[in-house]
Amino acid sequence: MNMKNGVGVPQNIVLFGGTSEIGQAIVSRLVRPGVANVSLVCRDVDGASGFAESLGDRSEDLAVSIVRFDGADHTATRSIVEEVCSDGRDIDVAVIAQGLLGEGTDYYSAPERVSDIMSVNATATMSLLYSLADRMRRQGYGRIVLLSSVAGVRVRKGNPVYGASKAAVDSFALALDHELEGSGVSVLVVRPGFVESKMTFGMKKAPFSTTPGAVADVVVRAVSANDTVVYAPGILRYVFGIFRLLPQAVWRRLPLS
Repeated sequence: MNMKNGVGVPQNIVLFGGTSEIGQAIVSRLVRPGVANVSLVCRDVDGASGFAESLGDRSEDLAVSIVRFDGADHTATRSIVEEVCSDGRDIDVAVIAQGLLGEGTDYYSAPERVSDIMSVNATATMSLLYSLADRMRRQGYGRIVLLSSVAGVRVRKGNPVYGASKAAVDSFALALDHELEGSGVSVLVVRPGFVESKMTFGMKKAPFSTTPGAVADVVVRAVSANDTVVYAPGILRYVFGIFRLLPQAVWRRLPLS
């Protein structure tokens, strides 16, 4: 059985990138009385087990499962979506939080690493978006939450591969949301700034840095409001609105990396 229950709570939630701190924070806030199933999809099954146990401890009526999947495998996205739904359930909310940062990589000496980042962050994620959208169109309902980044709003030096990968999947997701108009399925694109997490540990903080929990709070509100794009924190919407308009000569002089 799909859809929301009588009080508007999604019953079936799937997190792609089951070990992501931001993704876990979002799911943790989405889980409330009435949620029946949570699936954590990730490569590191052991790494997701602690979070799965913590969710299961919150309610004996909540079923939590972990499904192994390599987020770089763009050929297997349809099969993993169908595996999650193999017991007849639909997907009410899918959160896509899989991704690689690639910070510190010397692409000049290891240019082959470009494809590693693009495969996970762009190619495989686009394939996953299509697979989820197709499944949700058939069920007539669904909400996809994509974790993008402000790094894709205007790509900068320092880590241009990551920024370019996020720019690609961000623009694709917005176009997909447009294509899905009227189908009952929609996409929410989330653009966090610098998030203090295990992934960014040891890196220099950027202005307006935030936390996984704060991003999750923004996302949950945006899901309820049926927003299409949201920034975390919200002030970055205005900051990057200005950045987008800056001449290239000015943009290059900003101390952003």
